[in-house]
Amino acid sequence: MASFRRLLPLCSSLNRTSFSSPRVREGLGANVRGYSGIAPSEETISKFEEGIRRAEADLVVNDDIDKIRREFDAAKRSFLKIPEALKAMPKTNPEGIYVNRSIRLDLIQVYGFDYDFTLAHYSANLQSLIYDLAKEHMVNEFRYPEVCMSFKYDPSFPIRGLYYDKQNGCLLKLDFFGSIEPDGCFYGRRQVGEKEIEEIYGTRHIGRDQARELVGLMDFFCFSEACLIADIVQYFVDAKLEFDACYIYQDVNRAIEHVHRSGLVHRGILSDPHRYLVKNGQLLHFLRLLKEKGKKLFLLTNSPYYFVDGGMQFMLEDSTGGRDSWRELFDVVIAKANKPEFYTSERPFRCYDTEKDTLAFTKVDKFLQNKIYYHGCLKSFLQITKWNGPEVIYFGDHLFSDLRGPSKAGWRTAAIIQELESEIRMQNEDSYRFEQAKFHILQELLGRLHATVANNKRSEAYKLLMDELNEERQKARSMMKRMFNRSFGATFLTDKGQESAFAYHIHQYADVYTSKPENFLFYSPETWLHAPFDIKIMPHHVKVPSSLFKNQ
Repeated sequence: MASFRRLLPLCSSLNRTSFSSPRVREGLGANVRGYSGIAPSEETISKFEEGIRRAEADLVVNDDIDKIRREFDAAKRSFLKIPEALKAMPKTNPEGIYVNRSIRLDLIQVYGFDYDFTLAHYSANLQSLIYDLAKEHMVNEFRYPEVCMSFKYDPSFPIRGLYYDKQNGCLLKLDFFGSIEPDGCFYGRRQVGEKEIEEIYGTRHIGRDQARELVGLMDFFCFSEACLIADIVQYFVDAKLEFDACYIYQDVNRAIEHVHRSGLVHRGILSDPHRYLVKNGQLLHFLRLLKEKGKKLFLLTNSPYYFVDGGMQFMLEDSTGGRDSWRELFDVVIAKANKPEFYTSERPFRCYDTEKDTLAFTKVDKFLQNKIYYHGCLKSFLQITKWNGPEVIYFGDHLFSDLRGPSKAGWRTAAIIQELESEIRMQNEDSYRFEQAKFHILQELLGRLHATVANNKRSEAYKLLMDELNEERQKARSMMKRMFNRSFGATFLTDKGQESAFAYHIHQYADVYTSKPENFLFYSPETWLHAPFDIKIMPHHVKVPSSLFKNQ
C-alpha cells in the first residue's frame, strides 16, 4: 500500500505532462489508434485523473483512521492505571465560596437569611417525613388508592433540579441548553430510552411550546415531591389505569403544600428535633461575627414564627448556653413572608404577638428589634429600612422563590446548595477524575473520526473503530453517573461532564454559591470575592484535561 502511495504522485505528474502538449497528444493518439483504433477522449482522461485523486483521498482517510486506531490502542493501555499527574491535581474545596459575579464584602452592610435549608440544617430523615405525610393526605383527602400508603421514599432516586412534564408524565434532567439527558428521562420509575424520547418529543431539545408544560423541582423539598410523583405514575401504569399526568402533579403538589401550610411537617420536626434537625454552633459564631463587624442582619422566611423559634433554640442551645436569645442577633425578623410574592406584591406588614398568637392592627412604619413581623412586601421593606440594593446580600436555597426576586431588585444573592459538598468531594476523587479524563480522550478521538470521511464512504474499519470508541465512552459516562446518583447522576453536571439546567439557574440568579452560610467564616468580611476569569460556567467544576494521559 505504501509503495503504491509513493507511485501515485508520479503517475499523476506523468498524466498531467503527457497530455499538455498537442504534439505529444497527437503522437499518443496515433499510437493508440494504431493499437485500438480509438483516440482517448478528454472525458476518459478526466475520469482517469479523478480516479487517481479518489485513490489518493482514500489513502489519506485510511491513514487517518489508522492513526486514530493507534492512539486509541495507546489510550486503552494508559487506562490501566491512574496517571501520577492526575493524582497531583489540586483539590476543590467542598466548603468554598464559588463566585459567578464578583462581590466586595466590605461594601455589604446588610445580611439577610432564609430559614429552611439555609440557617436550618436538616437530616436525611426529613424527606421521608414529608413524603409520608403527603401520601397520607392524597389517600385520605384526594381518595387515592389505599395501596399508596405502602409506598416508601427512595433517597437514591431523585436529585434537585429535575423537571416534570405535565403533558407526558416524564421526569426530566436537562442540560445547560435545555436538552434532555439521554439517560435522564423517567416515566414513573422506568428509564426511557433515547429512541422513545425522540418518539415523545421529536428531538432531545425542549422547544418553547414544550417548555410551557414543564415545572421545575428546584428547592430541597423537591426530593420527596419528585419521588412521590414517580411512584404514583408507576402505580397507574402497573395497574393499567388511565390517568392525566397533569392531575398527578397538581395533586402531589397540593399535598406537599398542605403538609407545609397546615403545619404538619413543622409539628413533626419539633416533636422530634434530634431526628430531623442538625445542631450548628458554627452558625452562631458566624452571626455573632457579623454583628461584631457592625453589620445589619434580618431573617425573611415563609415559615411561621413558632417553628423558626423552636428550631433556632434547639440548633443553638449548646452554643448559647441559654444566656442569649437568637433573636438578639437579628435587627428584623419577618415570618410567613409568602415568597416569591413578597418581592412583587404590596401586602402590608403586620406585627405578630408571640404570646397571644395574633396579628396587630396598627400600621407598621418602623421595625423594632424585639418584635416579630408577618407578611409584608419588598417595597415596604425598602421604604422602612432604607437599605439600598447593592449593600444587601440575601442567602437562600430556592433559586426561584428566594433568589430570583432579590437579584432583580438589585440585592446581591448567595445560593445555599447543601449537596454541593458531597458532589465536590466526589469530583475530587481520583477515580472520578480518571473516568472524566478517559471520557475526554474518547470524545476527542470520536470527533476526529467523524471528520475523516463522508457518510457514504465509511469503511468497515471506520465502523468497527467507531463502535469501539462509542462503547468505551459509554462505559466512562456510566461510571461517572453512578458515582453520584444511579438514576439521574450529578446535580450540577450532565453525564458528559457539561453543566446541567440547574447549574444554569444558579449561574443566572446567584452571585455566589456555597454549601452553608457559615462557610463565610473562612473569609474576612472585607474580602473581595472575584469571579474566575478562566471559568466558562460553574467555578467549582474542574475539568480534567485528556493531556494527562498523553504525557505518561
